[in-house]
Amino acid sequence: MAISLEEIVRNVNDLPTMSSIAVQVIRLTEDPYSTVKQLDEAICRDQAMAAKVLRLSNSAYYGYSRHIATIVEAIGVLGFSTIRDLVVAASVNNVLNREVQGYQMARGEIWRHSITCAMTARAIAQRVRFPAADRAFIAGLMHDIGKVILNIYMVDSYGEIIERVRREQRPFSAVEEDVLGFTHATVGGMVADKWNLPTDQVEAIACHHTPLDARESPQLTAIIHLADVVCMAMGIGLGGDALHYSFAGETLALFGLNELDMELIMAELAELMGDINMLN
Repeated sequence: MAISLEEIVRNVNDLPTMSSIAVQVIRLTEDPYSTVKQLDEAICRDQAMAAKVLRLSNSAYYGYSRHIATIVEAIGVLGFSTIRDLVVAASVNNVLNREVQGYQMARGEIWRHSITCAMTARAIAQRVRFPAADRAFIAGLMHDIGKVILNIYMVDSYGEIIERVRREQRPFSAVEEDVLGFTHATVGGMVADKWNLPTDQVEAIACHHTPLDARESPQLTAIIHLADVVCMAMGIGLGGDALHYSFAGETLALFGLNELDMELIMAELAELMGDINMLN
């Protein structure tokens, strides 16, 4: 099925925007004069969101030994920046927590892959001393949002793409572009731009399969690429596009890393992700 740019734009416009509470939380966390009380009140206006934030806060990933029972406690333990990331994650949960049949992903799989990629991106950013680990988290969370848009078209095209991937031994995203005229990464960049994400995050999402194309922030894009590959290798949220997907060597070299370093990162993350299902 051929896809026009107009259809893509229309579908992007049909996608829900980030919640008003998430937008308010972002503003509060960027204001140096904001208080814990203001942040707590903003989050707790949506009890469903507050519950999701607490569930994420209690993930083993954050390593807090005692159960976090309130938003105020979560803010005190994790800090404004991390709470902002978790509110954004909770805000997009409903968009990502769905079946994406066109990519052979059952309900919940794209969410699990996205939140794990976000956490992995943060871990890699901290390891390589990237100065904005929170930006890596958001870009990692949103990197596959384009699949939600292209899902309907992929239902008809999946078989052809998979057959060509196997026959031609080419990456899924390259064949996806040949068949559809767009990749989910390109469309994801459109969604990120619609949601007014910073340009470096838009680029990281749009180029996470082609990190050498990045110009705005090659480092951030490389981090999202590496995090995505790590999640694929760990078997978290796999879809059909996991075929023929590996580290771009230049992205490892950008940080002075090698594949052994990435294996160590995978081992560390595997210990922390035992409760990945609670993040759903």
